[in-house]
Formats: sequence, C-alpha cells, structure tokens
Amino acid sequence: MNGIDRRRWSLAMLGMAALPATARAARPTGSGDRILRVVLEAAETTFDPAQVSDIYSAMITAHVFEGLYTYDPLALPVKPRPLTAAGMPQVSPDFRVWTVRLQPGIHFADDPAFEGRPRELVAQDYVYSFKRFFDPKNRSPVYTSLQEDGILGLEALRDKALVAKMPFDYDSDVEGLRALDRYTLQFRLAAPRPRFLYTLCDSSNCGAMAREVVRRWGDDIGAHPVGTGPYRLARWRRSSQIVLERNPHFRELRYDGEPAAGDTVAEGWLAKLKGQRLPLNDGVEINVIEEGQPRWLSFLTGQADVLRVPAEFTEFAMPNGKLSPPLARRGIAARRYVNPDYVMSWFNMDDPVVGGYTADKVALRRAIGLAYDIGREIAGVRRGQAVAAQAPMPPGTYGHDPLYRSENGTYDPARAKALLDMYGYVDRDGDGWRELPDGRPLVLDMATQASYLERALDETWQKSLAAVGLRMRFSAAQWPENFKAARAGRLQMWSLSSTATQPDAQAALAYMYGPQSGEANLARFKLPAFDALYQRMLTLPDSPERARLFLEASKLITAYMPYRIHVHRVYTDVTQPWITGYRWPLFRREVWQYVDVDGEMRERMLS
Repeated sequence: MNGIDRRRWSLAMLGMAALPATARAARPTGSGDRILRVVLEAAETTFDPAQVSDIYSAMITAHVFEGLYTYDPLALPVKPRPLTAAGMPQVSPDFRVWTVRLQPGIHFADDPAFEGRPRELVAQDYVYSFKRFFDPKNRSPVYTSLQEDGILGLEALRDKALVAKMPFDYDSDVEGLRALDRYTLQFRLAAPRPRFLYTLCDSSNCGAMAREVVRRWGDDIGAHPVGTGPYRLARWRRSSQIVLERNPHFRELRYDGEPAAGDTVAEGWLAKLKGQRLPLNDGVEINVIEEGQPRWLSFLTGQADVLRVPAEFTEFAMPNGKLSPPLARRGIAARRYVNPDYVMSWFNMDDPVVGGYTADKVALRRAIGLAYDIGREIAGVRRGQAVAAQAPMPPGTYGHDPLYRSENGTYDPARAKALLDMYGYVDRDGDGWRELPDGRPLVLDMATQASYLERALDETWQKSLAAVGLRMRFSAAQWPENFKAARAGRLQMWSLSSTATQPDAQAALAYMYGPQSGEANLARFKLPAFDALYQRMLTLPDSPERARLFLEASKLITAYMPYRIHVHRVYTDVTQPWITGYRWPLFRREVWQYVDVDGEMRERMLS
C-alpha cells in the first residue's frame, strides 16, 4: 500500500468504524467550551503581514488583522464587501485613483505599546502598513506584488533608502498613498489597475498595523501580531500550536451574507445565524500536524472540529463519492470541491544543471516534465482527488480555460528519451544513468519534507525519471526551512502549491514574472516576452483580449518549463455535528469567525 504501515492503517479504519455517536478517545481539555479546534498540515513562519507569503501563516494573520475589504462569507461566485471601509471605494474612470472612507470607532486589540489607552484605527495606519512592504529592511516577499500595482511615490522612497543606505522614511508624504483626513485614504496609481480592489481585500497581508506596536516589538514583531480583527494571539508554540482568543475590543459586527440561489446549506446557515455577533465562537486552537494519519485520527477522535481529509484517506471517508455510513451515522458532514489552486515543481533557473535558456537546458526541463507520470500521482498518491493541470491558472479564476490542453498535462516518456538523446544527455559509461552533454555526472537534487504525502510524491518522481535514465536524490527539511532556502536561491528543485487569493489568475502568473524573482518567483524565471504579456494584462479590463493573453503566457511557460504544473487538487472537507457555518473560503483566508461551535453537544458526544 505504497509504504503505509498496514497495522496503523487498519487501526485507523477500525477506529472510524467503531466510533458511532460517541468518540472513544480522550476528551479535549474543556470540550464543553466554544473553542474551534482546527489543524494545519505544515508549520507557520511568521505573523508579520509584511513577511507572510505562505498559506499557513496567512490563515492566522487574516483573523488578527483586517484589510479594507473582504468577500461575502456566503456568496458564490464571490462578492467583495466592506470590512473596515465604510462603503465601496470611489474609483476614477481610468482606474488610477481609489478613495476609501473608513468606519470610525474601530479599535486595535490591547498591547503594551498603547500604554493602557484605547487605540482607534485611522487612515494613517493603512498608509504606514502599505509603506512597510517597501522598506528594504523588511525584505517583504509581497513587495514585488505591490510594486506592480504602481502606487505613486513608494518605489522612489524605497530607492532613496537603498541609495543613501539610510532607514526608510515613513514620515515622507508620497503622492500615491495619503490619508486625506482621519478616516479617508486615497491611492493614486501609475497605470490603470481595474482589479486593485482585490489587493484591498487581502487581510492576511494588507491588514492595518499600528506603528507604535512595530516600534515596541522591533525585530520580534512577527511574534506579536496586533490588529483590529476578531481574534488576538494568546499562545504560540512554534511549529506546534497556535491559540487565538476572542478580541475583547472587536466592534459589534453581525453575521450576514448573500447565498447564491439554490445554495440550501448556506441558506440554512443564514437562517440560523443571521444577526449573531461575530466571532461566533470564543477562540481558535490550531495544531500543526504534518502527517496525514494523525490528522485524520485527530478528527475521528473529536480532537479536531473540521478537517481537510488527507488524500490517502479520502476513499474511506467518501467511497464512490458518498459519505461513508460510519461517518454519516455520527452526524458528520462533508463537502467535495475543486480547489482554486495548482501544485507545481520548479527548477532554479540560475542553477548550472537545470537552469538556463539555451536549447539543451530547455530540452532537459521539458524532458523531465514529459517523463513525470502525472497519472500515477493522481491515481496513486492523491487517490483520484486531483485533476491534471494544463496551465498555471487556478480553476474558478478569470483566465482559466477548462478546455485548454498543453504539453504540460502530457506524460510521454518516449518523447522525453528522444529529447534527452537529441541534446546529448546520454549514458556514456554504461551504468544506466545519463550524463550531462560534457560527460559530467547528472544528478537532480530535489528538496522535500518528511510527510507521507511528500514521500509518496518523491517515489513518483524517482520512478518516473529513473524510467528515462535520470537520477534523483532528495533532501528533507521542514517546510519553513525549505522556503527560506528557496528564497535565497539555494535549492535546485522543489515542489509546492499555490492557492488563489483573488478571483483572477494574474496573481498565479506572478510565480513566473521576472521582477518577482526570489520572491513569489522562486524559480527566478526571467523572460522579457512573458514579462511584457504580464504587464499588459495588469492594465486591461477583463475582455477577450485579456483572456487571450493568459493563454499566450501559458504557452511560454510550457515551452521554457521553469515550472512543471502538476494538478488542481480536489478536496473533501469534513465537519463534526457540533459545527455550523464552516466552508473553506474561496479567495479569502477569513473563515473561523463565521463558525459556530455547540460546546454542549461536543461535550455530550465525547463524554
């Protein structure tokens, strides 16, 4: 069974079948409370919004900080709505000037930096927070994304700090980012940005910070997130457990939404929860459990309230696409959907073995892509819970074409061998492994993690490439360590995933955009033709021309293969019977405040 310990597998399945209405496991401490218990499958990195680029940290910051806008918690397709803003923005006809009015009376959570005084959110807090991305000292991985929005004056302020080797001047006014008064914020952009609203919807990165808090905590600000959101950080054991508690100063915000017609589940939640004060629970306990089996058992035993079913257990949770009878008898609910994401493996374009733009280097990468058995990954590793990706545009986003087909989705080992032979990657010494064209050994180094899923993917890689005579070796480390090394350009190959945070595919292409090299663009891919397409797409409103440019960009990525795009994942989420209102959000991170926990039911069922 692909290396799975059969005895532990059997125990997991017997545990599922033997747990009816009451879970035969130790009760969580305080199981009668209204604390929501969730798990993350990889460790967080930091809680400084300017430093966050991974989904695991972003899930935390999105619940502590608040952007100007968010998405309706029930509407599908998604619908932006005000969060700290008093209404939708005023936008100039050319999409260059965006003016936002804040709601008065919003306050930050307590912090020693405020010296015991209430601290109101004002427009200047957003000015300061956006400037932090441009401060060279912060080395923000989000900097290049905001740079391409073209907020006038911020880049010049950054350049001034770099040239003079002086601290960034937060007190200088810039034309493109101003507090017009206490509650009015204005952005002026260098070029049209029809979708700038999506940037303003991102609470995980673009939530407001108070300058005095950053001064108070200095380099340790990543461990002291203080925002205006529904929760505040109570405890943190790095890479192990994060506990959020209700923010006692959170304003009076009530549950509401606009479900799509026919969405009976969301309509039921609205009927039950409308008008209740947010957050609906008293806090969130987040445990980091990297291995799929203990994550699954944490849900079966009632230790977790909601869970994304690990791929290796999906066939047991949802056989033939239906919730298993043992889970159904316990009142557990399930939801299956295609996530707006893609899984990718990338090649370091600066690496002397796999990088470069010459024909032989391109041929090597394309051969690797053709040799990789995507069908084996989908059927064996992901248990059928994925669809082959043809391009780096997530399903459900503008730019994704479900009918598009490309070499990226092709498995063709014969063609891979022919490419390798043609460009001199042949076995010269008869040991069964191909060498470089100059005769030196050819070994592909891939970074990985030590989870079951990663081990299964590594096995797929190894068998796929061994079949065409390419040798691989793997180096395992924790995800944050690999991410740090990737940003520094020290990895040759690595696999990771990207989940869309806005209903447009432009951000997904940032992974290939030259100016984002070393940030989102971990492959360090630099191709002027691609960059020109990317820049053109930024300025165009949604139109047939813009849709065509997405396809042209996809063809360049397939041709040069800096990334091998694998799959779009199919997820199955399960929720305990004492949970109401949980649905993994599309294009936003905020979800936990909308989840109601019936602590008394949980206590009865776990006693």
